[in-house]
Amino acid sequence: MTHPTFNVAVPGDRARFVRARLPEGGLFSGQNWRVSPDPFPLGPDLAEELRGLGRLLLQFNRSVNLLYRQSVAGKQPRWVADWLDRGKPASLLQAQRADVFKNDLPRVIRPDIILTESGPCITELDSVPGGIGLTAWLNQTYAAMQNGAGTLIGGAEGMLQGFAGIFEGASAVHIVVSEEAQTYRPEMAWLAGQLGQRFQIRDARFTGFKDGEAVYRFFELFDLPNLPSAAAIMELALARRIQLTAPPKPIFEEKMLFALLWNRNLRGFWRQELGERFLAQLQRLSPYTWMVDPSPLPPQGAMPELNLTDWEQLKSLSQRERELILKVSGFSEKAWGARGVFLGSDLPTGDWAAAVDLAISSFPTSPHVLQRYLKPALAKAQWFDFDKGQLTDMPGRVRLCPYYFVHGQGDAARANLSGVLATICPADKKIIHGMSTAILAPCSV
Repeated sequence: MTHPTFNVAVPGDRARFVRARLPEGGLFSGQNWRVSPDPFPLGPDLAEELRGLGRLLLQFNRSVNLLYRQSVAGKQPRWVADWLDRGKPASLLQAQRADVFKNDLPRVIRPDIILTESGPCITELDSVPGGIGLTAWLNQTYAAMQNGAGTLIGGAEGMLQGFAGIFEGASAVHIVVSEEAQTYRPEMAWLAGQLGQRFQIRDARFTGFKDGEAVYRFFELFDLPNLPSAAAIMELALARRIQLTAPPKPIFEEKMLFALLWNRNLRGFWRQELGERFLAQLQRLSPYTWMVDPSPLPPQGAMPELNLTDWEQLKSLSQRERELILKVSGFSEKAWGARGVFLGSDLPTGDWAAAVDLAISSFPTSPHVLQRYLKPALAKAQWFDFDKGQLTDMPGRVRLCPYYFVHGQGDAARANLSGVLATICPADKKIIHGMSTAILAPCSV
């Protein structure tokens, strides 16, 4: 079998090199993207901020964990746990509160960062993210083109080493992929293949776990009823016979965490646990977020920043006033993949009103959050059109997904930046996510 030769000094050949290296089964089931001949470049200041962000986000997760436990115990306002517990089955809440998981935190942290006209903005955090295998493959592929690619964030092997490092001491690692997450199975299969026999992909029926092994759950906790192996996994994890990451704590799958961060009733807690500098940095990087809680306010009460006295008034805002994102907070099949997300300024009044009605009525079982919408900035990008055989300019809007892997235990744990995925969507797209017309590329400095 002969392999094509590529002149990596030529942009078109670099793009062909990337496409030629795609695994036979692809990386996403039924999905493709536009190929850039080069990594997406980040300025040194932004790259340095991303390197330091893992420490802040790990401390935020520690603080969220403490806030929830203290709320349950009555040492912090009880409404915090009430918000976070809504819609969850009793068995999952019991597991979340179990002493055996008391200090367990997600070992993968991936923020979604939009590059806006006023700077980077973290719109949400993901503790069970897609894209780990894809970003590892992109880094490896683009590094091979650049003879080591010293400027690539994470380098050729950073993602692989980062993921493997979260399973310290486990004799084997089972990556359990649910039916809901089947789109991402090829990328995780590629990842496991790169890491060797210790890592195996499993479907939702596999139960052959042994003491001392680890399970990486590639499924959200709302999906537990659809996993035949869920009971066995939970039983073994509760008995500490296996490692389970991310831990079975739905608090870390909620977008309302930023609403808690911005709530002035909790300002003292955040100051104490994050410190003034970290709190200021996190609020600078995150959009103001409200929980859509329809509880009545006193006559003189109003939502901070919005000056609304009840959530029904949200429907009557003008289109110009609706630079707002409304989305389901979590524990729902609509809480990932840009589903269940409504941009107020982009919707007719009737559709916006219907989305607000849904958010208000869903509060008892599926709370929604409202966020300020900060317009993504335009960035220059290029992709190679294989049909026309030419390089194509594409002004686009950018989402960065840095991947932090948490290594070590307790206070000695550290969140290590191992790679950054850039998703560049055409300029006319208001909500940025993976799509066939988007460029996906690793990031370099």
